[in-house]
Amino acid sequence: MRPFQGNPGTADGRRSPLGLDLGRRSRRLRVDTLVRLRWLAVVGQATTVVFVRFGLGFPIPLGLCLLFIASSAWLNVLLRFRFGRSDRLEDLPAALMLAYDIVQLSALLYLTGGLENPFSILFLAPIMIAAVSFNGAITFGLTLLGVAAATTLIFVHYPLPWMPGAPLNLPFLYIGGIWMAITIGAVFTAIYASRIAEETRKLADAFAATELVMAREQHLSQLDGLAAAAAHELGTPLATITLVVKELQKQLPPQSPFGEDVGLIVQEIGRCRAILAKIASLGDESGDILSEMSLGVLLEEAVAPHRDFGIQIGIAKEGLEPEPICRRNPGIIYGIGNLVENAIDFARTEVKITARWNATSVEVAIADDGPGFSPDVIGRLGEPYVTTRKDRRAKSEEDFGLGLGLFIAKTLLERSGAAVIPSNIAPPQSGARVTIRWPRAIFEPGRRGRVLGDPVKSVFTSG
Repeated sequence: MRPFQGNPGTADGRRSPLGLDLGRRSRRLRVDTLVRLRWLAVVGQATTVVFVRFGLGFPIPLGLCLLFIASSAWLNVLLRFRFGRSDRLEDLPAALMLAYDIVQLSALLYLTGGLENPFSILFLAPIMIAAVSFNGAITFGLTLLGVAAATTLIFVHYPLPWMPGAPLNLPFLYIGGIWMAITIGAVFTAIYASRIAEETRKLADAFAATELVMAREQHLSQLDGLAAAAAHELGTPLATITLVVKELQKQLPPQSPFGEDVGLIVQEIGRCRAILAKIASLGDESGDILSEMSLGVLLEEAVAPHRDFGIQIGIAKEGLEPEPICRRNPGIIYGIGNLVENAIDFARTEVKITARWNATSVEVAIADDGPGFSPDVIGRLGEPYVTTRKDRRAKSEEDFGLGLGLFIAKTLLERSGAAVIPSNIAPPQSGARVTIRWPRAIFEPGRRGRVLGDPVKSVFTSG
């Protein structure tokens, strides 16, 4: 069964094939964040230790406890001198900082009763930070470190600070229950927070890729105006050059060796003037042609870049005259083109594009004769990074995707008011079909008064 391919972006947030840095660097932990959290821990630990010793009067190795707390304070001071507030750590150094926090907490718990100390639940804090900041391997390593430290503290620790003369002896079964709660809590926190953070990262990357595509398409749509402005600005110097060259041509002797060169310059100036006239006309008479297009022309423009991959492409139109007319929308062209490209990648011999319309709706169906969508992903199509690669037949070894293709296409088409519906072709035939459906009033705004007349049925193919 086929997956659905994508194009820009990478799952780990590095630079995408389109050249977009999807923000993995910006999601690294800031040194300032780690320092602030550790200062919070230092203040909380110092306050608790002093309160237990002097407020409650419980015996406690105060000097050693304050020594470990001071080590965290000195580490923060060193980090402040070494890094700026906006600096971000690579994953490994940041993970080592969190590993230190786990070890430092373990040392304090060792001095104050081990897992019998109710503050042993704080093992979950560094694991939570790791789960939302790092990949699965680093999170697993820090979780394993936390579980190992908790296991050690079951058997090796100082007595729990308590009232003198009335020692508190908790049963081993209760201590084991605390260990089980910390272990299960650490694993659950790591898995749950990692999944939520990963979904958030993927969605942010996908939207960044979509914004890149839209920015490029908007840039292309602005080139018409820039070209017309350039044609207007170049018209005056070109006219001056033409006048000077013609004067030179008149003054040259009949048999001058420069006559042929001057004639060539005159010819090329004529070509330049013709090109500029054509560009300048984009903003005048042909403006309606460029700003509006029929449904058939829109499909042809979307399909044109994908004709040379050995798969036959057929376009069929079914509806009543007149054919729907829409404003030129780069997002629609890109979205349909992306769906056509995906269909070509999985088709065996043919891709069929069927355009249907009536008085209330306009519909474009893109179908191929490939294996169809895989049942395990068809319900999630349109989400970013939903893809598999083992069944994909790429056009080249470098051509790969990571599940953003349908997300981008679906986003662009839905922005134009369309509904995108993926499905599989019913047996005994095989293949996938993506149906794009607009309300006609949205597809061709300002043309609601058009009257439908004679039926139109046309089919043309290309390979």
